[in-house]
Amino acid sequence: MKHLSRILVALMLALAIAGTLPAQVFADSLPEYISEVKVYEGSYSAASGEGYKLLSDEKGNPIDLNQGSGATGIGAKGNKAVYLGYKTTTNRKEAITDLALMNMKGGYSVQEYEALMASQMKSQIIPLVDGFLAAINEYRENYNSEDGANKQRARYIHDILNKMKDDDCGGAGLGDLLLNETVYEMAKPQYEALSAKEKEKTSLYDVNVKVRDSLPESEKNKHADILTIIAQSNGKATLMMENLITRAADTDEESWLDRFAGITYEDLEDSMDMLPSDAASELAQMYDDDARKILKMWGDLQEELEDSSGAEKTVQNFNGEKCDNAFDAMNSVTGEVSKEEATEILGDYVDAQADLYAAAYDAETLAVSEKLDEYDYGDGSLLDFFKTDASEIKDDIKVLYPLVASLSEGQRAGLEFISLRELLVIAMTDENGYADVDLDEFAEISIYDGVDRGIYEKGGVALTSDALRSDAMSETMEDDNVLSGWSIAAMVVTGVTIAAFAASVVSWVRNASKLAEVTSKIQVHRECLFNMWGDKPGVNIGRVEEVEFGGWNVEDVFAAEEHPEWRQPYESASSGTALSKGLSIGLGVVMVVMVAVTTYLTYRDMVNHYKVEFTPIPHYMVDEKDITVTNDNGDKVVIKNQSAYYKAVESNRKKGDSYFNDIGTCADMNGCVNPQWLALYAQKSEVGSPILADSLKAVVGDKNIPAGYKTGIHMFGSGAAFNLNSELYCWNKSAKSVFVYFKVDTVSSSASSAGSTFSTGALALAAGAGLVVGALVSALAVTAAGRKKSKKAAA
Repeated sequence: MKHLSRILVALMLALAIAGTLPAQVFADSLPEYISEVKVYEGSYSAASGEGYKLLSDEKGNPIDLNQGSGATGIGAKGNKAVYLGYKTTTNRKEAITDLALMNMKGGYSVQEYEALMASQMKSQIIPLVDGFLAAINEYRENYNSEDGANKQRARYIHDILNKMKDDDCGGAGLGDLLLNETVYEMAKPQYEALSAKEKEKTSLYDVNVKVRDSLPESEKNKHADILTIIAQSNGKATLMMENLITRAADTDEESWLDRFAGITYEDLEDSMDMLPSDAASELAQMYDDDARKILKMWGDLQEELEDSSGAEKTVQNFNGEKCDNAFDAMNSVTGEVSKEEATEILGDYVDAQADLYAAAYDAETLAVSEKLDEYDYGDGSLLDFFKTDASEIKDDIKVLYPLVASLSEGQRAGLEFISLRELLVIAMTDENGYADVDLDEFAEISIYDGVDRGIYEKGGVALTSDALRSDAMSETMEDDNVLSGWSIAAMVVTGVTIAAFAASVVSWVRNASKLAEVTSKIQVHRECLFNMWGDKPGVNIGRVEEVEFGGWNVEDVFAAEEHPEWRQPYESASSGTALSKGLSIGLGVVMVVMVAVTTYLTYRDMVNHYKVEFTPIPHYMVDEKDITVTNDNGDKVVIKNQSAYYKAVESNRKKGDSYFNDIGTCADMNGCVNPQWLALYAQKSEVGSPILADSLKAVVGDKNIPAGYKTGIHMFGSGAAFNLNSELYCWNKSAKSVFVYFKVDTVSSSASSAGSTFSTGALALAAGAGLVVGALVSALAVTAAGRKKSKKAAA
């Protein structure tokens, strides 16, 4: 069984971060999912070289998802085609589980997200760290202790923690880092004085100081930012760190199990030096919360201790040689092998892992049972006590108060991160139990492995919710008033001027016509008069104004301004003509000016309308919503304000392209030629169903849902596929509708037993981690199963 200790530690590290087994065995036997998407604006020539397939029609032609939804005319940017590229995978863990849209004026808020994170820091992270510092301090004390068992235990934990690296501290291991004061524990001036080199504060969680520089020689790299670690590191790494530190707690030379065996509830009550009723109340205040945490773990341990015969059978039937051969065969594969060989080797390896886990776990159960049976407690043994049914404990929770009181402050601080079984194993393992485990062959892993830390950067993350979206929908989604107030006023004035000009011209023409008519009559009479006088012989007409008749000058007699018949119409026509002419000329000038002004203002407004000032696209969208789950009692419970993270899809936009300075490389499904950006976001959720690559389907000009489809690319807050050319976000109101539909795989893959072993919870954190510290205890139990010491001898 030479692999026992090594494999147990490997299991622990695998559970923490990376996993040692492949997620799937044979890619060709699994469905393909969408793993990445990218939007190509204008040209998709680079898609193939970048490894992206393009969403295409039945003939294989890439589909333009914009379909002429841009604008043409004064100031317009025109249209730009938009194509969707995607990559595929057979690994469900790498698959995209949802694609959602957010428009520029939609319901989201960067400020509310940052407020949410600040609230989480204040209400959850800081209180957790405040309590957990007790365990960290006990780890430090034990590491430097003179007590052999505690020192060896702390150093064993230290070596495992050092496999987990903090990138923010130049890659230092957590084992070393947590031996020093954390940034949270230090006074800010004290920390700032360590180094003059600093980066600007970018993290939502770095509330105390600026982010340290990453230079290995920096003194700052010796001090971990525990708030950032707890908040941002890989979830399993965080739990593992908390679990390991709890294991390293308890500085007493006597184990908590020894202390517990000598404490009763009556002892606690007597130590209070109070009236029984007051003492009971005080004890409840001191121990009840932690007792109830232990009660939650009670049932699992009690059932395991009851099934000792099954555990003995598993241990006795364990074939160590077969296990070793399977591991050796797996490690000997260095090149390509046939599918048949791979099937056999991987199958044997997975079976060996499962057999080893079962044997080691049950061996540990036997060891725990044997150890508990050595202690007298009450009318029986501690084994009898821990076999008590959970329902009985629940009815009299104070029987757990002595157990809680026997734990160190650090152990109590870590009760949420450790199991009752693990606490027992810690108490059972002496210094020799930690001495022989070799960790050198295991890889070092970043505690931020697999974490997209961009979700913690200020300004790049926005929160969306039903409430925010509702508020946004109540406002105008798009400003339909293309023209400004000045342009509209200028148009009105220009219209009035044109009307007045037209009226003045008509009046001018009418008066001029009358004047011409009167003038014509006067001329006729003049001509008649001249002819009359001219027909008389001997009369010298000469100039008409010199002709006299009856003592009057003929011109004076028949002048328009003097003749009663023609004077009024002549004056009226003459003055009307002059006025109309003056108005027409003046209004004509005004009209030309106003037409020019109106044209300019209209052009300016059209240019401004199509020249959209984009706001930045948040790199992450956090969808906050209530979810309904089933609790342990089978009741439906609504959990409020659960958050799902979505990451903005990238595009082929590059530096120098239009709008790059505004929205960077984030994809705009409108191709940057519409009144609002329409950003696409992708989610990869462990609990979501992956999108099937071959189901991706674009439908143009048809709003009917294709048969067999239920959803597609949708707006946040709605599960229905959304029209990418919706008139809400489109200048061209008559553009063709475009919907992109997809299906999801709701059936879990079972092609790889290796993948299912690690992903279905069979190796839960508490159980898997419990194997590590108890590795040698388990090994002893395998070889000495059934051997028991008498209670008297143990005493």
